[in-house]
Amino acid sequence: MTDVLLAVGTRKGLFIGHRRRGAWRLSGPHFPAQAVYSLAIDTRGARPRLLAGADSAHWGPSVFHSDDLGDTWQEPARPAVKYPKDTGTSLERVWQLHPAGPAAPEVVYAGTEPGGLFRSEDRGETFELVRALWEHPSRERWVPGGGGLAVHTVVTDPRDAARVTVAVSAAGVFRTRDGGAGWEPSNSGVKAVFLPDQHPEFGQCVHKIAPDPVDHDRLYLQNHWGVYRSDDAGATWTDVGGGLPSDFGFAVAAHPRRGDVAYLFPITADIDRVPAGHRCRVFRTSDAGASWEPLSAGLPEEDHYGTVLRDALSVDDADPAGVYFGNRCGELYASADDGDSWRQLASHLPDVLCVRAAAVA
Repeated sequence: MTDVLLAVGTRKGLFIGHRRRGAWRLSGPHFPAQAVYSLAIDTRGARPRLLAGADSAHWGPSVFHSDDLGDTWQEPARPAVKYPKDTGTSLERVWQLHPAGPAAPEVVYAGTEPGGLFRSEDRGETFELVRALWEHPSRERWVPGGGGLAVHTVVTDPRDAARVTVAVSAAGVFRTRDGGAGWEPSNSGVKAVFLPDQHPEFGQCVHKIAPDPVDHDRLYLQNHWGVYRSDDAGATWTDVGGGLPSDFGFAVAAHPRRGDVAYLFPITADIDRVPAGHRCRVFRTSDAGASWEPLSAGLPEEDHYGTVLRDALSVDDADPAGVYFGNRCGELYASADDGDSWRQLASHLPDVLCVRAAAVA
């Protein structure tokens, strides 16, 4: 069985899991008492690099990196992510850390609150603000969602490093095709059910986007009400939420190799925000959203209230693929067979905020 590195960010530190010869070992917390909202495992170099966006109540947010699978961590002497003085703002949180594709092996993106995108060209040690998105003409009309105003998702096209898609809460989807020099809203077909005009150019509350591994023009989107698919790289979106117990949720992840396969964790909303039907179930599509099947073998059968946040559902790149999720009850679950069966790796962790996994040598 493939060895896997698992990183779990919680409200009170980072936990590192290693699967070797089929056995799991979990250690931590790293960054005790710090909330870890963003993680990345960058496997593009000779050695994997881990990136963590940790948030100290005393020192503020920072980006750390590790080149020894999480045994030790380095923090830049100067803040890695910092808003220029002329913006009149300061960093509140790093919500997303995303290594770009193989066409840009040193590039890492950071999505931040208040609604900024930063780019690094040294694998996440220093970052610069992407000015064109920060200064987009629509920005003054962006409205914070329930979790704030944040660039929380970054998707890069493996065919072309200049093609980047981001999701902003609650401004919607924006795309660039020229490396960040120009950006356009890309929300056609996505509803904003909470607005008088439910189909605005921007203003949707997108919760997460995941790219298909085979059809690089195909994206899956979990919205604040609504599950969507795009077959044209985000230019237009089609509702594929039929057959789900709820089309509200926070997380979506795509299989690392199999086309048309994606995973969701439906939530009852807007008042409850607990698992749909009080059941702990991941839903999988194998036909690009035409149908959905519940996956629950090995998961709790009794009433369940553990909500899965937008970055707390993840896949690795092993074969078969591992699927992982953590919830706000501090439970961590793993599947080693594409989601067909599950086991609990941990319980009583702090509130799980994000999960990342990758096969490692």
